[in-house]
Amino acid sequence: MLLLGNGRVITRDPATPYLADGAVAMEGEVIREVGSTAALKAKYPKAQFVDAKGGVIMPGFINAHTHIYSGLARGLAIEGNNPTNFLEVLEGTWWNIDRHLTLDGTRACAAATILECIRDGVTTIFDHHASFGEIPGSLFAIEEVCEKMGIRACLCYEVSERDGAEKTRQSIEENAAFARHCKEKNSDMMKAMFGGHALFTISDKTFEEMVKANDGMTGFHIHVSEGMNDVIDSRENYGCRSVNRLYYNGILGPKTILGHCIHVSPAEMDLIRETDTMVVNNPESNMGNAVGCAPVLKMFEKGILIGLGTDAYTHDMLESLKAELTIQRHNACMPNAGWGEATGMLFQNNAKIGARYFEKPLGVLRPGAAADVIVMDYRDFTPFSHENIDGHMLFGMQGHDCTTTIINGRLLYRDRQFVDIDEAAVRAFCLEQSKKLWGELNHRAY
Repeated sequence: MLLLGNGRVITRDPATPYLADGAVAMEGEVIREVGSTAALKAKYPKAQFVDAKGGVIMPGFINAHTHIYSGLARGLAIEGNNPTNFLEVLEGTWWNIDRHLTLDGTRACAAATILECIRDGVTTIFDHHASFGEIPGSLFAIEEVCEKMGIRACLCYEVSERDGAEKTRQSIEENAAFARHCKEKNSDMMKAMFGGHALFTISDKTFEEMVKANDGMTGFHIHVSEGMNDVIDSRENYGCRSVNRLYYNGILGPKTILGHCIHVSPAEMDLIRETDTMVVNNPESNMGNAVGCAPVLKMFEKGILIGLGTDAYTHDMLESLKAELTIQRHNACMPNAGWGEATGMLFQNNAKIGARYFEKPLGVLRPGAAADVIVMDYRDFTPFSHENIDGHMLFGMQGHDCTTTIINGRLLYRDRQFVDIDEAAVRAFCLEQSKKLWGELNHRAY
């Protein structure tokens, strides 16, 4: 048993929202009890005590949309790559990178991503992978790294016709094989979705093959109307809007995630709501790619379940939260807009998205919930409690404040040191693989 105590506890549980000097008792994979440090120490004297040292004890963060395959891209400059629009960003950068990822490159991307997630207090990820250089076995390779390093994950592979019929077939088969594997394994640490890139790289024939291969096993995870590419392709080649096309092809539903949804119409939002489909916004990525600002406030008005992701632009969910609030206010020209929506996306809706895939409750500290708990080293100089915690997080905290990360009851990061993870070895492996990838990219780019 683990007992994490001597901290200020933010539970996100309305029944007991805050303890000024609290502790969390964890037994196996779940939280057994939340209470005062003194009381729980007396009740569980044999528990391994982890001292929060006055920090903020809180639920781990959930990233509802990220990309492991970008893990080796930091600092990369590809010769001749100077994108001036979104399609050129995809073709010159991301599609170029994933076409050269081997299974070892994928493993390195996963290791780099997970290392930083744990360090930033992210305990669950919904990943959308692409490695067209070597597709078969790629999701299984990521699963191996996730299990070894200890993160909770929901994985899928990005189906796309951009590299021809054989790669399309392999990507469909990889999704189906991994979905069957996860269904049979039935682990609450690893789940599967059925991935698709975006509508403008997927024909109706391929959608039909995806739905058939999925056979109702899981939901879909696809980028939608991130740029105008989807909108124009759907209108010109299929005579409808993008979300309508997904509906006609049987993609929408309560277990499906639509990434981005920047250029969606009010009628499309109604269709998303009526099918109870989920949306995940990624503000920094959208700004970085200059594709626009998602109509998040309108989607909230419509009653859509919309969560927060990073698109791998960062692994710091608090950084993404700050960007979400500021871009929504900027776009609305209203300095009082978006507060409840932005914080609700991260702290309530991401947990609701998680609940559609994982059995144990996420994003909350209460008995029976997943033992996914972090400690933030935050020394405030203004009053602090559950009543203003979101203000402290928006304007005071950042991911690097995380000092301790526990996932599924496993202590992975303590006092800013990784536990049972050889950080030096992980970084050496990532560096080796990144040099191979970068050399291949720049050699091919000339």
